[in-house]
Amino acid sequence: MILDANAVSALLTGRNAALQRVLSAAERHHLPLPVIAEYQYGLLRLPRPRRLQSLFRRLEAESIILYPDRVTADLYAAIRHDLRKRGRPIPENDIWIAALARQFELEVVSQDSHFDEVSDLRRVGW
Repeated sequence: MILDANAVSALLTGRNAALQRVLSAAERHHLPLPVIAEYQYGLLRLPRPRRLQSLFRRLEAESIILYPDRVTADLYAAIRHDLRKRGRPIPENDIWIAALARQFELEVVSQDSHFDEVSDLRRVGW
């Protein structure tokens, strides 16, 4: 399972028991590099991020980090082209996340329904 930034946020703030049940189905979680960047950016905007930074570092250590590569770039281009052709654009970082999900044949845990616009991608909400 790939964790999107909103799943990371809900997990680390302990706001959602339903998410905990969804995540318990996987032994280890996957964190794409774009999610790490998005979450770290969000932490920089907080007045006192220390506790969440510590929890996030622990989550990173327990997760499999997914790095974009040349295969990811080709998948990104195909997804972006398909979405544009259909008039259904989604945020740039989410295209990278979708490309990594396709590349590694993983579902995306997210509340963002725009992932549903990406063909051959399964989004798991909570």
